[in-house]
Amino acid sequence: MLRYLTSGESHGPSLTAILEGLPAGVRIDSAAIDHEMKRRQLGYGRGARMTSIETDRVVFLGGVRSGRTIGSPLTLEVKNKDASIDRLPKVTRPRPGHADLTGALKYGTHDIRDILERASARETAARVAVGAVAKLFLKEFGIEIFSHVVSMGGVEAHPEKLTWDQVRKRAEASVLRCADSAVEKKIIALVDKAKKAGDTVGGAVEVVALGVPVGLGSHVQYDRKLDARLAGALMSIQAIKAVEVGAGARVSGMLGSEMHDQIYHSPGKGFHRKTSRSGGFEGGMTTGEPVQIRIHMKPLSTLLRPLESVDIETKKPFRATVERSDVSAVPSAGVVAEAVAAFELAGAMIEKFGGDSVAETKRNWKGYLKQVEKF
Repeated sequence: MLRYLTSGESHGPSLTAILEGLPAGVRIDSAAIDHEMKRRQLGYGRGARMTSIETDRVVFLGGVRSGRTIGSPLTLEVKNKDASIDRLPKVTRPRPGHADLTGALKYGTHDIRDILERASARETAARVAVGAVAKLFLKEFGIEIFSHVVSMGGVEAHPEKLTWDQVRKRAEASVLRCADSAVEKKIIALVDKAKKAGDTVGGAVEVVALGVPVGLGSHVQYDRKLDARLAGALMSIQAIKAVEVGAGARVSGMLGSEMHDQIYHSPGKGFHRKTSRSGGFEGGMTTGEPVQIRIHMKPLSTLLRPLESVDIETKKPFRATVERSDVSAVPSAGVVAEAVAAFELAGAMIEKFGGDSVAETKRNWKGYLKQVEKF
């Protein structure tokens, strides 16, 4: 069983994560992990602090020796350069749309900082660190995960005619992580307009996983359905309000003949589908086709032109507290979603193929692929 926990606050000394269950022998490429951390910090609409205060690096405090995992829990640390949590002022004015008021009521605190420090999306740095390690594990099996922005502020991208390789390369070269260059210009103008107005912009990102074998997950119990586990994990990312697998919400308006991916068989290729409206899942199990999941992110709760709120101590109306924020973090949400998806897929691979070492896991994986090929 692969599992992890994160700890730490936005302005605390550091963020930490413990990752347990990874087989021994996974090569830890620190440069690749730090690259993932950098990707989380980029994207048009982010604040200037992303190039100054939060230059993230991952330090391994346990579980790694001579650049490889040894089978024991990994401890990862990301230091916060703006570690000023004990010097920061008390907050009594909750922001609409944030965890502020609900958290203060739940935990009985009259200082909202106790809530917002942990509820902050800064926590996703630890998740990206964990996901970066999971990506290194998946790479051993030829599994690749990437993301691209498909809409922002109601402006839709249309990369349908591109190959997956083209989508990935164009997204990586884009300041918005958008593969549609014509639409990118419109979105940049929209973000600029929102910034001038002191507003924020939401959007949608598609996460794609290639090379995933058929049969991860299971149909036999609700908590073993991998699409459900992925959806729940992606929904846990800060500011995500909806998750779609494949055609998602569109399926409710489609006929069965329009929706279902027809099955074909050919020598050398085996069973396959020419469409991917199921998002790579049937019965909670992977089909062997590309995994496609979309996440929908709301506009950020912290506006430079604050919304109306009520002071929790005086009960008088005020404009909500302004914490550090961005106009949009949709491109970065895609990187976080990649990390979250990578962890869930890595866990499913370990559940399916077992092994205390990568060599053992690979041996089981190769045997299974031969079994599927001969079916």
